[in-house]
Amino acid sequence: MEWYRFIVSGKVQGVFYRKSVAQALMKKQFKGYIQNLSDGTVEVVAEIFDDDFDTFIDILKEGSLLSRVNDVKYEIIDDAEFNTDGFEIRY
Repeated sequence: MEWYRFIVSGKVQGVFYRKSVAQALMKKQFKGYIQNLSDGTVEVVAEIFDDDFDTFIDILKEGSLLSRVNDVKYEIIDDAEFNTDGFEIRY
């Protein structure tokens, strides 16, 4: 299990991307958050078990009906200390 930080680029703001992704990740019981960044990308921070990584990426790439994901970059966060019981949208 690791904490990851993802940066999702493309048409991902103003198209219900955060809501769609958050709902899908809540159903799968992931922990973390999603938020818009000022440069037009979306940040996702989540706790992911190795077996669930591909499922997580698929959810990020699928997004919403109106979104278009061009790229998903990620890194492992070694010193992550997030206090969340589930998955949330941050504003």
